[in-house]
Amino acid sequence: MKRGDVYWANLDPAFGTEPGKTRPVLIIQTDLLSDAGHRSTVILPISTNVKPQPHPYRAHIPKNVVAMARPSDVLIDQITAIDNRRFKERLGGLPRDLMIEIEMKLQQVLDLG
Repeated sequence: MKRGDVYWANLDPAFGTEPGKTRPVLIIQTDLLSDAGHRSTVILPISTNVKPQPHPYRAHIPKNVVAMARPSDVLIDQITAIDNRRFKERLGGLPRDLMIEIEMKLQQVLDLG
């Protein structure tokens, strides 16, 4: 698993505003943790409940990018770590320009500058 990869992951059980069910997720943690055999991974959930763009806490993934049949949004304000046993199937990697947009929005959400 590498930064920028999209996987199917089982996010159940969900609580409150957390997204649940099996859904695509984007890996955002450094590859250093993955390469070191870390047992959890920092991700952003992906939703097919698309909001009008531009949106400050979402990044849009067009249809057919990384084997996704529907347009989707990365939920940048829902950053979380999940156990690696929740991952199911790799869908592909996001294009670099989209990762740059997500990284910039992550900086805003986390107030990193």
